[in-house]
Formats: sequence, C-alpha cells, structure tokens
Amino acid sequence: MDRAGLAAKVKSVVVKIGTNALSGADGRLDLGVINALAEDLAGLCRTRNLKVTLVSSGAIGAGMTELNLPVRPKDLPMLQAAAAIGQSLLVNHFAQALRPHGLCAGQILVTRQDFEDRLRYLNLRNCITALHQSRAIPIINENDAVAVDEIRFGDNDMIAAQVTNLLRADMLILLSVVDGLLDSQGQVLPLVEDVDEAVTSMVRPDKSSRGSGGMGGKLFAAGTVQTAGEPVVIANGKTPGIVGKLLAGAEMGTLLLPARRKLSARSRWIGLTARPRGTITVDSGAARALANNKSLLAGGIIGSAGDFSRGDPVTIADNQGRRLAIGLCNYSQADVEKIRGHKSHEFGRLLGASTWYDEVVHRDDMVIQTSGH
Repeated sequence: MDRAGLAAKVKSVVVKIGTNALSGADGRLDLGVINALAEDLAGLCRTRNLKVTLVSSGAIGAGMTELNLPVRPKDLPMLQAAAAIGQSLLVNHFAQALRPHGLCAGQILVTRQDFEDRLRYLNLRNCITALHQSRAIPIINENDAVAVDEIRFGDNDMIAAQVTNLLRADMLILLSVVDGLLDSQGQVLPLVEDVDEAVTSMVRPDKSSRGSGGMGGKLFAAGTVQTAGEPVVIANGKTPGIVGKLLAGAEMGTLLLPARRKLSARSRWIGLTARPRGTITVDSGAARALANNKSLLAGGIIGSAGDFSRGDPVTIADNQGRRLAIGLCNYSQADVEKIRGHKSHEFGRLLGASTWYDEVVHRDDMVIQTSGH
C-alpha cells in the first residue's frame, strides 16, 4: 500500500486523541502534549491548507484532577460534574496552545441526538464548515455534563467516526497510547483490510482508568468509517509530530484500508448514523430483490415491529432476523401492517387514500448492510 500516495490526497482530516494520550503520569493534563498537538495541527493548516477537526477526550479526566478524584466516578451526577468542570479547562488549554499559531479553538459539545436528528446533523456540519472557514479548529467532545445513557455514545472514538462521516473527511486518525493494533506477539499490525473476526480477536478487553474507550471501541468506530469508504489510522498520540508524520506517508501505526465504494453523505447518515425506529421483516424473494439493488415493495413484507412514522429509518431484516438494510420508510408502522403482502394497486382501498407510494422503502433511501456494520 502506498501510504504517501494515500496521505497526499487528504484535504480534510478528523483527529481524535484519548484521555491517556493527553495526560501525564500523574493523571493531569499534559500541557506539553497539548502544545505539541496544537503545533502539529496548525502546521498542517498552514502548509497544506488542510481542514482539521479535533475530537478530544480528557474533559472528565481534567475535572477529576481538579476535584482530586483518584478514580473515575461510577455515578452519573459525579461524572457530569467532573465533565462540567473539565470541559472549560480542556478547551482553554487548546485555545492558548493554538493562539500563537493564529488559530482559534471552537468548542462543540454533542450528544447522540445531534447526529440522529437530520436537521441537527446538518446544522452541526454547517457549524464545523464555518469554523474551518474562520481560521479555527473545531474541538468536539461528548456533552457529558448533560448526556445520559439514552443520548450518549459513551466514548469519543465513535463520535470521531460519526464526525468523519458527517464531513466526508478523507481520513480519520485515532490517537492512543499504543503504537497501533498489536498482534498476538505484541507487534504492530501495519495494515488491516477489514475489521473481521480475526482482527477483533486480537483485542484485549482492558480499558484505562480515566478513559472510557479501548481498542475494541476504536476498531468498531474505525469499521464504521472504513465501511463508508475512508481510511483510518490508529497510532500513538505521545509521538511528537505524529499527525504530520502520518499525513506525510510515514509507515507508523495501523492503517485500515477503506472499502472500495464510497458512500454518499446521505447514505452515510441513513446507514451509519440514524437510529432505526422499527423493523420490517421480508421474505426470501424480497431479500434477493434488495441484494439486486431493488426497492422494497409491500408484497414481500411478512411483518413489522416498532413505533415508526413515515420518513423514519427502519431496519429491514429477513425471516431469520439477519439485518439486510436500513432505509427511510414511506409509511408508518400501522400502514405497513395494512398493506404488507399486497400489490400497490390495492393500497387505495387498504389505506382509504387517493394517493400512495408504490415502494415501502425506495432504493434511493436505502443502504444495504455489510457484515458487521
């Protein structure tokens, strides 16, 4: 693989740095690492005019240090309190580090709902784009001060993946405190073509005491970006100038090659971001039609579940429960139940309507699911 050639094509990059990579041995934020990262990113903005977006962990860790907490709190209110204190500390340190390079830090705090709601999703993209045009580096973090389990991602690796797909950035770089994905002999695996069972079996289940992620989370997030058609690199955030070196084509870290087909921005939201509101189960004939790039018709539907409305994303599964696709449904769950198994010329009578859609889910509003994603 020609890393230099791949890196030379990058015009927009998302960089995620973890809590441990930002912290010193004493658990406090390492200002030397922050200053070095700011210089690294600023250099890319200056010399290559790259659009750089930073997803930074460390807010809860910074708050823990300020509150003299020896371990990460277990209860949600204390986690929220640590985040509320740490978020301002973290972004202020980055702002001070970027200022000498003529750049501003633009803080954005997000929850899962900001990605799943289509309007908020587009507004988030517009905000990041405006920051890039304003000599600013967006610094994104999960809004742990208000997030609860139902609306949180739980780690910034997945947020970084979602931001990469939101922006259709050319590369995602995940910075940790290891040199990459390690094989059974503890050696860095330089190249991964697919996040399959052989790759995930190498992952140890341990996490850091101050962070919320782990290599398993990184691989899952990386697989999401890889599926969308962009490369991902996992590397050591303690290495000086690591981002610049990677974007110069250095053989460092683990490179996950992108899928051959790039998904459109709309398909990324439907297939990799939106949370399905229900499930439509189809027969074998409809399953074959979907695999052949056809729309979903009511005649092939054998059941549905959930409480979805017209326009909501739904999972399409076969009668064995295997997920085949995700798409935007033209009918509510109640109406799907009325028309399933029928031809479209019967819809007027079944629905009591004068107009209707022939397709329950149109092919243009559907993303066929690949194994694991």
